[in-house]
Amino acid sequence: MPVKIRLARRGRKKQPYYHIVVADARAPRDGRFIEQIGSYNPMTKPASIEIDRDRAYEWLKDGAQPTDTVRAILRFTGVLYKKHLMRGVAKGALTQEEADAKLESWIADKDAKVNARKEEAKADKAAHHAMVAGAVPAVKAPKEVVVEDTHVRKEQLTLAEELELKGKAEAEASAAPTEDAAVKAETPVAESTDTPEAEPAKKETVAETVESPAAEVAEKVEEVAEKAEAVVEETAAVVEETTEAVVEETTAAVEETTEAVVEETEAAVETVVESEPVEAAVEAVEAQAAEAKEDAAEVAEGDK
Repeated sequence: MPVKIRLARRGRKKQPYYHIVVADARAPRDGRFIEQIGSYNPMTKPASIEIDRDRAYEWLKDGAQPTDTVRAILRFTGVLYKKHLMRGVAKGALTQEEADAKLESWIADKDAKVNARKEEAKADKAAHHAMVAGAVPAVKAPKEVVVEDTHVRKEQLTLAEELELKGKAEAEASAAPTEDAAVKAETPVAESTDTPEAEPAKKETVAETVESPAAEVAEKVEEVAEKAEAVVEETAAVVEETTEAVVEETTAAVEETTEAVVEETEAAVETVVESEPVEAAVEAVEAQAAEAKEDAAEVAEGDK
């Protein structure tokens, strides 16, 4: 009898949970079963699994075949790992005590991870409920900020040092206008201001600078016009030469064709003239044939 380890659905609509059962492969999914070895609830976060590892191992050892989902559950709970260790014990690779110790450490690590995930899920759920209820979330403590050396030094300044710095700054500010005035007094007036005589000279230079680009543009335009005229003349000469050559070729072809046509017509006339005696002979033969018919008609009438 083929035996399967599979899930049997229980629960209400849209709220399922499953029993891990050992059943005949021919039985319905939710029908008769041989033994229940655990339960599986996918609606929790994380999914809750309860299973009898020893009974699951015994059924696997006897040849029961798990479905894909149950195989994943057995791998997650360590049943397949136990089967692997027991195979090593059977081959003598390790003792039973070593296998049990490895299995217990593996299960402890797995349970720790599952419990951590459960705690995270609880914290997320509590935070969500607090947000929905409108409670103010707890503010995390700010991280310590490392202050730069410059700020520390400024805080460590004494009142006397600050007063000294302010006095130095005021002295520098008062000395700065006097230095600017001295510099202005030393600079000559001729360099700073422009004389009235220099203004016409500036205007002339500006006019020259404006006229020079215009003159260059006019020269370029004239050059382009000359080049265009030369190109037009060359094209006109080429067109005349080509037209003369085409006219000569066409006249020569017409003359040749007319001469050939005249020769052909003359030959045709000669053949017609030569064929006139033949027509006379044909007429004579036709006359003889008519006479022969008349004679034959007369002889036929005489016989009657």
